[in-house]
Amino acid sequence: MSDLQPKSQLEMVWPYDRLATPPRLDIPLGYSLRPYRPGDETRFYEVMALAGWPGWSDGRLQQWIGRILPQGWFMAIHEATDQIVASAMALHSHEDNHPFGGELGWVACDPDHRGHGLGRLVSGAVTARFIEMGYRHIHLYTEDFRLPALKTYLALGYVPFIYTREMATRWEIICEQLAWPYTSDEWGY
Repeated sequence: MSDLQPKSQLEMVWPYDRLATPPRLDIPLGYSLRPYRPGDETRFYEVMALAGWPGWSDGRLQQWIGRILPQGWFMAIHEATDQIVASAMALHSHEDNHPFGGELGWVACDPDHRGHGLGRLVSGAVTARFIEMGYRHIHLYTEDFRLPALKTYLALGYVPFIYTREMATRWEIICEQLAWPYTSDEWGY
């Protein structure tokens, strides 16, 4: 594969041996966590744009809304301003690789609030919701360059899904960049 060709997204999975222990939700001082409420859309679109995903609108949200589990769209709230500053969705997955799968999707944080563990908080809440709802195949997709997000997912307990030599090589590079131990024997391939 040449560097000019687009790479497939990285995939990470929640290990089966962690299904009995959902992630602990540490809510930082000055913030709270709650599920989506009608009317959150406008600020959600703003947070998505600030996080690097512009173009969210009611039309685009409609593509995802039917896949969100009940009480599975989480918002981190900055208490002083009562504004949404981070978000993540628990999405039912329709993929062959993940029968009755749950996908942690659209994790975003307002850059002015990074460094408080809010991505970990909303991702952990989504993961806990999947476990509560009986999902066994929990996964997420991301890109190689999203190093802070990758470190968050690894620290939360997700592991790389390595199914090709090319994926193994990519994860070796990522782990080196993050100073994270690379354990290919445990992760596959």
